[in-house]
Amino acid sequence: MLPYAGTAAMQAFLNRFAETLAQDEHAVMMLDRAGWHGSNALTVPANITLVPLPAYSPELNPVERVWLYLKERFLSHRLLAGYGAIVDAACNAWNRLVAEAGRIKSLCSYSWIPQVNA
Repeated sequence: MLPYAGTAAMQAFLNRFAETLAQDEHAVMMLDRAGWHGSNALTVPANITLVPLPAYSPELNPVERVWLYLKERFLSHRLLAGYGAIVDAACNAWNRLVAEAGRIKSLCSYSWIPQVNA
């Protein structure tokens, strides 16, 4: 978990994610319009294509449902002692989410996704 969001963090994420892909794999990432997602300072690895979503369209962004699930079930209405406690709570919430087999797929499965042709 990175303590900030920005171009440098996005670059680190892209580089690390690209390393997880097999030689014959290519990933397409749908991104919202956060400034660091499309910064000209990014060097996008050759095995990744970034696709920006239309502005102001959270209903098209499946990860919005993941964040909502995490907040509703694990993170809301809590008072945390400091930065370390916040990081621990976020990591624990994420680990609980990924331990639920099929949960991310169910949260991110919009009916329109299979109909999209690249």
